[in-house]
Amino acid sequence: MQRLAFKMKLNKGQREAYKKRHDELWPELKALLKTNGVSEYSIFLDEETHTLFAFQKVSGEGGSQDLANNPVVKKWWDFMADIMKVNPDNSPISIPLEEVFYLE
Repeated sequence: MQRLAFKMKLNKGQREAYKKRHDELWPELKALLKTNGVSEYSIFLDEETHTLFAFQKVSGEGGSQDLANNPVVKKWWDFMADIMKVNPDNSPISIPLEEVFYLE
């Protein structure tokens, strides 16, 4: 099992929209993540900087970041593009974070 973490940026004033969209996560996206080994996925918000911190537990080599070619993921990116910082293809600008400490 690997632990992955990355950060993204939420547009100012979009906390409630971001939370609502994730509270209503599409069943097909949830199933896709689970099928691809994502067993835990948390996203935290630093409201001061609008930074989203994401953490995943993943079995296998990949994670949600490796599903870029899936049509469901592309549709989700398009759905989220108006409330967060994104790349030209609407994928979230995502910066991987290095784990420097872990206590089991």
